[in-house]
Amino acid sequence: MSIAYQRFVIDELPKGPLEERHFRLEEGVLPSLDAGQVAVRVLLISQDAANRAWLQGATYRGAVQTGDVMPSGAIAEVLASEDPAFAPGELVYGDIGWQSHAIMPGAALRKVGPHRPLTHHLSLLGVAGKTAYHGLFQAAGIHAGETLLVSAAAGSVGSLVGQLGKLKGARVIGVAGGPEKCAWVRDTLGFDECLDYRDESRPLPKALAAAAPQGVDVYFDNTGGPILQAALFAMREQGRIACCGAVSMYDGAPRPGPMGVPGLIVVKRLTLKGFIVSDYAHLDADAEHELALWAKQGQLHMEEDILEGLEAAPRGLIGLLAGQNRGKRMVRLAPDPA
Repeated sequence: MSIAYQRFVIDELPKGPLEERHFRLEEGVLPSLDAGQVAVRVLLISQDAANRAWLQGATYRGAVQTGDVMPSGAIAEVLASEDPAFAPGELVYGDIGWQSHAIMPGAALRKVGPHRPLTHHLSLLGVAGKTAYHGLFQAAGIHAGETLLVSAAAGSVGSLVGQLGKLKGARVIGVAGGPEKCAWVRDTLGFDECLDYRDESRPLPKALAAAAPQGVDVYFDNTGGPILQAALFAMREQGRIACCGAVSMYDGAPRPGPMGVPGLIVVKRLTLKGFIVSDYAHLDADAEHELALWAKQGQLHMEEDILEGLEAAPRGLIGLLAGQNRGKRMVRLAPDPA
């Protein structure tokens, strides 16, 4: 079987803001399969702020190098298999990257379950949904009557965190960029309030003090930077912070982090817990069950921002870092074969 592919590789590691010139489109034909390998056709590519962080060096995964395929989670259809665990026609998920077709070790893939739409396996039941679920319920913990603050509230993770907080009886305050996003967070997602961090007439620290005069019990941090700074000063004693990401720090030159952090942590006896979604993989079945149930019951709104075609991947990630997305961004290369 001769299978042609297209793929984006790293042409140059960015030293400043990410640009399309940092990627190079390559074309070729896949080699023959060896034992244990699987040939796949990619259907959907996930786009996440973490993709940009991976280009900065080694993190919880190895450093990405020039010439590497741009990494990303993806859903694909099996075309041919030399691994007895997979058969042609099955749908799989793996760290396949920005490519139309690929050869993957079977050990690096897992089968996609029957839940539909298929896009939910990258959003609601994928990294976004599980990050929101585990980060709020396990890393931070939330209780009825508490005040929850969520940054990047219109993003793939933040939009779900706030809704999960409401399901648990918390009062939820979001932070997002621009009046349209804030209105959507309030009116569609059901947050109690949403603060526009771009509103220069109402600086975030003052807006947050007015929105949470008694303080914040739990802060779910997706951004780092100035929003984390404002949140630290707004925390109540014994407050908990789930440190999920720092998108404000990923693209461009590094900036100074929040000031006065050690003193605030001590005086307020705060708990800051960093986590990645795989820390709680042993609880993924619980997450998938409850998230799917709540969505089926109409208690969770899952917004998906889908771009079309592999060529959209570079501008899609750049736009995500600039806050252009609402909900979970992904790129569709081919329709669900089912």
